Amino acid sequence: MTGKLNGSCFYNLSYFYVDCAVNTWRSSCGTMPERLTEMLMDTWTPLIILWITVLPSIFMAPMNQSQVLPSGSSTGLKRLTEEQRVLNRSKRGWVWNQMFVLEEFSGPEPILVGRLHTDLDPGSSKIKYILSGDGAGTIFVINDKTGDIHAMKRLDREEKAEYTLTAQAVDRDTNKPLEPPSEFIIKVQDINDNAPEFVEGPYHATVPEMSVVGTFVTKVTATDADDPVYGNSAKLVYSILEGQPYFSIEPHTAIIKTALPNMDREAKEEYFVVIQAKDMGGHMGGLSGTTTVTITLTDVNDNPPKFAQSMYHFSVMEDVALGEPIGRVKANDLDIGENAKSSYDIIEGDGMDIFEITTDAQTQDGIIRVRKPLDFETKKSYTLKVEAANIHIDPRFISGGPFKDTATVKIVVEDADEPPVFSSPTYLLEVHENAAINSVIGQVTAHDPDVSSSPIRFSIDRHTDLERQFNINAEDGKITLATPLDRETNMWHNITIVATETRNHSQVSRVPVAIKVLDVNDNAPEFASEHEAFLCENGKPGQVIQIVSAVDKDDPKNGHYFLYSLLPEMVNNPNFTIKKNEGCRAPDRQIPSLLRPKPEVIHQVFIQLDRPT
Repeated sequence: MTGKLNGSCFYNLSYFYVDCAVNTWRSSCGTMPERLTEMLMDTWTPLIILWITVLPSIFMAPMNQSQVLPSGSSTGLKRLTEEQRVLNRSKRGWVWNQMFVLEEFSGPEPILVGRLHTDLDPGSSKIKYILSGDGAGTIFVINDKTGDIHAMKRLDREEKAEYTLTAQAVDRDTNKPLEPPSEFIIKVQDINDNAPEFVEGPYHATVPEMSVVGTFVTKVTATDADDPVYGNSAKLVYSILEGQPYFSIEPHTAIIKTALPNMDREAKEEYFVVIQAKDMGGHMGGLSGTTTVTITLTDVNDNPPKFAQSMYHFSVMEDVALGEPIGRVKANDLDIGENAKSSYDIIEGDGMDIFEITTDAQTQDGIIRVRKPLDFETKKSYTLKVEAANIHIDPRFISGGPFKDTATVKIVVEDADEPPVFSSPTYLLEVHENAAINSVIGQVTAHDPDVSSSPIRFSIDRHTDLERQFNINAEDGKITLATPLDRETNMWHNITIVATETRNHSQVSRVPVAIKVLDVNDNAPEFASEHEAFLCENGKPGQVIQIVSAVDKDDPKNGHYFLYSLLPEMVNNPNFTIKKNEGCRAPDRQIPSLLRPKPEVIHQVFIQLDRPT
């Protein structure tokens, strides 16, 4: 800011300001703490020396020149006074020095900040000083006669660091300005009255376990409301109050690092660290603030899985369903998350093809299941060797392996009350269609596989034998014929035989029985169709006049073979003969006959005979 007052006024103002500052400092020494006294001494001493040595020599020169008077002339004195005023007023426009007032300073009386004075004031109290601007009349009050400016309130630099005011000198009677108005600044001088604060705390950070010394953890930041430019009030230094020897902090950057190697999460997962920020560069007497940093060690895969026990025992019923779990094993891992995941395998044993093991994704258990049916009567126990191995291996810790473990599993098969077992899964029986009633056509057998070996009773499921053509002996399983059979009506019969334990009727088994009816020659041949032949009267000997064929409902194994002949009473007929048609069995075609205008119908009867049996 610039102001316009004559050199005398500025000097006087500067002089009174310095005097006020020194007096203020002196008056405060007896009441302020030693720390504040030392600070004020450091602050004000250079300024006092500057004002005393430099400013008077600059601003007193014009005034001294204007006081050179011609000897013995009152007129000259008046003329000189007028010239001095003109000279002094022509030297306006220099920069005002700032006034200072110490923040948070209070006493029984208002604090004198400085004094406004003009050399136009003859001391007759005709000059009136007026103050306007920031806080004029409330915070800062001027004595309109002497120009003394006082601070009426306790000031806080952090609330407002400086005030811009305007000074004016007017005639007390006429209120006419004697000097142009001039702006100046009253700056609130900082003291160390604010402790550092961690506005973002408390902090939380993570760092991998087993990290090397000096690994970066996190960075904290404290702020100080004091003036960062003036003095050391806002110069912060960081230190650790709690958390050694595990962590360290860089004093000026507040970067927290690991201080011990190989910190193990499984031994201690969380650390509570207290960080202090101290102003005044960390020197004695500075203010301080603290914050907490909760540091959590994150997991790495530095531990192998370990079975809780070296031997596991399980028992299972022999009739357990395939795929059913029969037991669980668990390999514990001190790591967590992905690092604790393991896969299970059966690597040895006499039941590698009978059992399988899978991993439960939720509990990380190994689940043993049955792959193939069990039979107590065949094998009563199995021994397996199972292995648990980490899925995710950290190459940094591979030397600490192997990251796997093994355990032995013994499985005992227990006897279950099983249903009867037939000697064959299906039966095929054959019977001739002319078999006698109650004749035995076949037999089924079954036994109880249990050690107790219950007797078996047999029966026919009548839903498969609605006509009740068959019976079965309940004791020995022999199947007999109940009604006559006819192959030409029904060649196959499919029935179901039921075997039931006598001691436990709920144990039932079923088996299909297919019965094939075999053919016997119980049907005579039949001509395939009615035949009528025609012959011309001029037919020649040896001429074929008709081919006949026959069918048979029976089904001999090698096919039908028919013999054809004339009826006995026609055997000696000289006109016709019948011969075997070589190379063609029972042709089904008719050779056209020779016709004459007046045909003579000759009826010829044939007797069909089967081949000899």
